[in-house]
Amino acid sequence: MSDQSVQLIDGKNDRSTSLPIVTGTLGDPALDIGRLNKETGYFTYDPGFVSTASTRSAITYIDGDKGVLLYRGYPIEQLAKHSNFLETSYLLINGELPSRTEFNQFEHEVTHHTMMHESQKNFLNGFRYDAHPMAMLCASVASLSAFYHDNLDMDDPEQRRLAAIRLIAKVPTIAAAAYRSSVGWPVRYPRNNLEYVTRFLHMMFEVPSEPLELNPTVAKALDLLFILHADHEQNASTSTVRLVGSTGANPYACIAAGIAALWGPAHGGANEAVLSMLTDIGDAKNVASAVAKAKDKDSGFRLMGFGHRVYKNFDPRATIIREMTHKVLADLNIKDPLLDVAMALEEVALKDSYFVERKLYPNVDFYSGIIYKALRIPTEMFTVMFAIARTAGWVAHWLEQQVTPDAKIGRPRQVYTGSVQRDYIEVGKR
Repeated sequence: MSDQSVQLIDGKNDRSTSLPIVTGTLGDPALDIGRLNKETGYFTYDPGFVSTASTRSAITYIDGDKGVLLYRGYPIEQLAKHSNFLETSYLLINGELPSRTEFNQFEHEVTHHTMMHESQKNFLNGFRYDAHPMAMLCASVASLSAFYHDNLDMDDPEQRRLAAIRLIAKVPTIAAAAYRSSVGWPVRYPRNNLEYVTRFLHMMFEVPSEPLELNPTVAKALDLLFILHADHEQNASTSTVRLVGSTGANPYACIAAGIAALWGPAHGGANEAVLSMLTDIGDAKNVASAVAKAKDKDSGFRLMGFGHRVYKNFDPRATIIREMTHKVLADLNIKDPLLDVAMALEEVALKDSYFVERKLYPNVDFYSGIIYKALRIPTEMFTVMFAIARTAGWVAHWLEQQVTPDAKIGRPRQVYTGSVQRDYIEVGKR
């Protein structure tokens, strides 16, 4: 917090106060309004919290106008090129890139916490046969607190660290088991001789009757998507994790709450919506008419996966993943009409003046949906994949919150619009 302040004056009610200016290392300054109501009788009204900073954080920085995304100060472009998801997870949690020894220790711990309790298989079997994998993931992650109830002293730094390791390790195992349960396959145990992403793919797709042979591009593409989705500042699900965490809830409950928030179609379901749109278009020859409908405000038709609420010029993640998308389609030589639709739509969006002038570029959800489709990951698993990646960011924010000196329980205010005070009327007189 700086020594600067702004003066707020209410001439009508003869009240005023000074609002201190809070500055970070990057980004716009904020006004500290903590004393606003006490000194002026006013609250702020900010639907969607579009102009409200809810916390201080040193994890992720976004400049939407310039298309900048930094994890702990490192540009996403550099991490995507040189790092891997597990190293990026270490960075988000610990604040610095690991030495070789530190990374090996971290990888060893994660690898040896991937198993889930056998009782959790019974838990998954209790779901209806066609249950959505996100429902199974959310409930199963919350249930971890029942398996580790003797390690929930959140005042103990080691127990907090161990919870973080467990979550990063077990969420892929639970996710794969949820998918396999939904299709009637036996749960596949994690193989400790494989690295993080490859191990997950084996748990997802390998069957007892034959070994799984993976094209190296598949694991590389998924690892890259996990890096790009690992964190994104105070988005809806991360804010949910922090809000629940502010109550002192255990980390498994907090991450389960984040999964529930991510499940919303306006948040983590965006890449699923892209595939639904491509299905509706149906054929590459229909792209021109679909684009014409999208330009017509009265048509009610909207192209999904274009533009971004935060990034006003371009999404740096989309720039990275676009190249990988084309590599995946080329290396795997996949013939799929929906992918043909996607590529035709991308070509129009990058050249058509309507899209260019309005900066309606294909975003990360557009390309991630295409890659998941190419990797034969079922549409209902798209948001689950997002959750696996975002667990790293959620855990990092939860850990940061535990050691924030001025952290308080979240308690937003409201502008009341209901009835004024009135008296109860007996039922016979109503």
